Amino acid sequence: MPCCKSDPDYGREMALFRFSLIAPVIQDTHSDLSASAYFRRVTGSPLRRPDGTEFQYTHKTLEKWAALYKSGGLDALAPATRSDKGCVRGLSGDCISEIYHIKEKFPKLSATQIHLRLLQMGLIEEPISVRTVQRFIKNNGLKKGGAPGAPKDRKAFEEEFFGGMWMADSCYFPYIREGGQSRRTYLMAIVDDHARIVVGARLVYDDDAYNFQKVLKSAIATYGIPKKLYVDSGGPYKNTQLKYICAEVGIVLIHAPVRDGAAKGKIERTFGTFKSRWLHGLDTGVLTSLAEFNRELDAYVRAHNTTLNSSTGATPMDRFLATRGHAPPPRSAEWLDNCFMNRVTCKVRSDSSLTFLKHQFDAPMQFIGQNVEVRFLPDRLEDAFIFDAGIRYPLKLTDKVANGKTKREKWPTIDYSMGGQG
Repeated sequence: MPCCKSDPDYGREMALFRFSLIAPVIQDTHSDLSASAYFRRVTGSPLRRPDGTEFQYTHKTLEKWAALYKSGGLDALAPATRSDKGCVRGLSGDCISEIYHIKEKFPKLSATQIHLRLLQMGLIEEPISVRTVQRFIKNNGLKKGGAPGAPKDRKAFEEEFFGGMWMADSCYFPYIREGGQSRRTYLMAIVDDHARIVVGARLVYDDDAYNFQKVLKSAIATYGIPKKLYVDSGGPYKNTQLKYICAEVGIVLIHAPVRDGAAKGKIERTFGTFKSRWLHGLDTGVLTSLAEFNRELDAYVRAHNTTLNSSTGATPMDRFLATRGHAPPPRSAEWLDNCFMNRVTCKVRSDSSLTFLKHQFDAPMQFIGQNVEVRFLPDRLEDAFIFDAGIRYPLKLTDKVANGKTKREKWPTIDYSMGGQG
């Protein structure tokens, strides 16, 4: 679904569109003789923009975008101005993730039935038609039929060096009891394609987007920035926030085909190894907390990374150390924190407040009536802020009682001698 120019998110969608065009140069993954040759090839025909229109760019425009990104990051690629009225918004990232989830679980469910479910879940509103959902399903190869049994052309491949590509996914792990309650656990893991080293692994109770963001952030802080991130189309991995984060850090985000487990063979084999060499010999019944389970996991990951890998003939750690220089470290801890901020567009009401994640915040008065970009971490909402023209404007959780005691200008005196007239 095209994103209209008057959509509040249009500026960010344009920034992501521009990044997608220059990413092969930023990460030096193109096969052309030079960056200029790549830009000339890409601009050889009109390109479709987020609003659905086609435009013939010049190679110099892309060269300018690359320079802007290197100096100012993703924000520098956003259009200078943007409007925010007059257009029905399309399918959000969360809505798209849910469509993929539904089709994976119920592949024969029709677009009409999916549209009804999305309405009931509050992910779309009435203006979004069944036709919009049908078009998305068709354009993304989610329709049933096709040739599910047809063989795919697959060849063994491997990145040339560490950091060329990381693969990430999550899988079901056993229930454990904590605080008298039995809860399902999930393993989230990230593996480097070249070294086979596990750069990130965490057991969580919720297989969600923010938990994966924390695993990815920790991996980057420890091992550096990969060129590509290869994930599936589940909710934790195909969402608007991860798209922004990867573009901000400078990672090319790639999604595996839907219902194609073989495309994620290396991470799936890693999960199998975790279970056969560690989990199946662990008495999870004696575990009393998720933290304890993660300490056991950390110990196993250290052993895994220093054990000979039969496919490569070396330990993952040795392969990592041999080519680690290809994954640059983050510029700073503060820079990495900023890159991993979640973003949402909100409208500031006439009482100087805005709401997101079911929490109300007081905003600076100068933003009344405007759509603003709020940046935040879901577990640190007290640090949320409005980001506007490169400046941070802190938000404060609304305290209605305290606001009621705030001194304001006195109300004008009413002259009752005029009988209520005047």
